[in-house]
Amino acid sequence: MSQPVNPNIAATFAPPVMEARRWIEGVAFPADRPLINVSQAAPMEAPPLALRQAIAQAALEDAGAHLYGPVLGLPELRGEIAQQWSRAYGGEVSQTQVAICSGCNQAFTAAITTLASAGDEVLVTTPWYFNHKMHLDMAGIKAVPLPAGPDMLPDPDQARAAITARSRAIVLVSPNNPAGAEYPAALLRAFFELARQHDLALIVDETYRDFHSRTGAPHDLFADPDWSDTLIQLYSFSKAYRLTGHRVGAIVASAERLAQVEKYLDTVSICANQIGQRAALWGMRNLGDWLAGQRREILDRRDAVRRHAAPLEARGWRLRGLGAYFAYLEHPFAESSARLAPDLVRRQSVLMLPGTMFRPETDPAGAREFRIAFANIDRAGIKTLFSRLENLAP
Repeated sequence: MSQPVNPNIAATFAPPVMEARRWIEGVAFPADRPLINVSQAAPMEAPPLALRQAIAQAALEDAGAHLYGPVLGLPELRGEIAQQWSRAYGGEVSQTQVAICSGCNQAFTAAITTLASAGDEVLVTTPWYFNHKMHLDMAGIKAVPLPAGPDMLPDPDQARAAITARSRAIVLVSPNNPAGAEYPAALLRAFFELARQHDLALIVDETYRDFHSRTGAPHDLFADPDWSDTLIQLYSFSKAYRLTGHRVGAIVASAERLAQVEKYLDTVSICANQIGQRAALWGMRNLGDWLAGQRREILDRRDAVRRHAAPLEARGWRLRGLGAYFAYLEHPFAESSARLAPDLVRRQSVLMLPGTMFRPETDPAGAREFRIAFANIDRAGIKTLFSRLENLAP
């Protein structure tokens, strides 16, 4: 007899990035047309040398880096985040309002686990970050789609109409994955006030905040003296310092919320990676100028995407969203992006994800969309990418 499988897990779709990787298995790419992989946003380079040296030193000289640590994270790292966040956002964040997780995905699952149970509802903008949807499905929590408008921004009035007695939270990602849209501060404030009015949590995933195109704080929510009654912010060190493999993220919320988060983390990972936490702390204290340079480079690539995408408009393409690591495109073809995406691997040596991976199965918009994660290709690569897309016949 086969072993039982949790029906929620069985019904959850397979990891999209892993599915896309299988499309390139066994494919021989011509020497004059090597693969351009824009399917995943994770940095593909190692951390800068100085940070790697700090990691090596911690591994060799700091015995605590190899032991269990506090469940909610290294106190020094929690304190550094609180201090820098208070200064950057013009508000008051204390160390007791910061927890360290094993990456930002775990920060999301920790927050949701303390907020909702099977049968509850969470409002999620579409196109959505598929790992958020996967966790909600596995937990038996209904993801209520909140469709973005033509500018790829969600509408608070639509969200208000979707709130029910089972609603527990609203989830926003800004800069957005997958659409790249940067949510204006006024829009984030409107959602904050909406969540507050209905006693909901507002979860704002700011994984890509270090690559925001605007100067200054992306919002003023932490300036509200009672922000912790409503706001839960998620953050990742993977993008800022290329620490993807070390799995370090953060959740900023009320101390009362984090007391519940501590129960979850203690049963799942006990503590985040100790060397990774030390690396994140060293990065925060020493790599400000380096990170600013990385931001300038990403913004330059963003501008290159905008320039090279313009000629595609004459061929029926449309650039729907652009920001941080992502461009979101609407294509002009009759075929679904779900069929075109694996075909592009063979025809044009391009691997990118179809919009169907970011929307409900019943939403036809995904069939017309692609996500391009451009952060790992330089300006020459961006030019080549769009040249290959131009070569596609309708």
